Amino acid sequence: MKERAQRGGGFTILEMLVAVAVFMVICAAMFELLDLSQRRFNSETQLSAAFQDARLAMDQMVSDIDAAGYPPVTLFSPIPTTHPSRYAFSPFAWSPNYLPGMDCQIGTCVNPGDYDLIIETRLSTDTYVSWIWYHLDTSTNTLFRTVMRKTFGDPLAALQGSDKSVAFLANVMNNPGGSQLAQITAEYPSMYPGNQPVPIFQYTCETPTGTMPCSLAGSYNSPRNVSDVDITLIVKTPQPDMQTGRLRLVELNGRGHRVNAVQ
Repeated sequence: MKERAQRGGGFTILEMLVAVAVFMVICAAMFELLDLSQRRFNSETQLSAAFQDARLAMDQMVSDIDAAGYPPVTLFSPIPTTHPSRYAFSPFAWSPNYLPGMDCQIGTCVNPGDYDLIIETRLSTDTYVSWIWYHLDTSTNTLFRTVMRKTFGDPLAALQGSDKSVAFLANVMNNPGGSQLAQITAEYPSMYPGNQPVPIFQYTCETPTGTMPCSLAGSYNSPRNVSDVDITLIVKTPQPDMQTGRLRLVELNGRGHRVNAVQ
């Protein structure tokens, strides 16, 4: 019998096709994992950046509130009446009726309010007292910071007419619009109690019997008596999660404590 001819080395076309198909499946799985990892990395990077921006903003706000009311008029003898912007008339400026004996009540003032606050203090780089105004623009969800030298008259009107406002923190979602609020509260119900906007600022007042929420402080419910300001910042990442499509939010809480005495 003749020996059966031996097959030459190598693969058949069928074997090559099977190998290529297996290779393509493995590559597809690898690229899917790579894409998933990239999306996760981008989402976590955005979340980390939002947290960092909110933390830096919180630190600055707490620092400004801590220094509110400096220097008090009691620091001077005699009182520099010719330069009233040399001292702080009150730790927190209010509007309207910013005059001695005409304090408004927390909750009825235009300022201070849930989303804006005017701090009266002297910055370390100046010899005059300044107004520092934090205010939320709900049309852009941007928290602004305005600094200007203290003048006479209504502080809020002066600050609103100033050209010194700068965007301080973007994507602040404490008070989003109606449809946006419904979307966010559906995904983060515990972040918005009662599905309601969350105030940025909440106030504690000094009374003869101790400190209490300004809403309960009776006749001591005025900006002059504010001792602590609780701050809540809810910040959204610029883009939704690339994997799930959900909005990503971070929430930070802080407290500023006024260290200067009430005048």
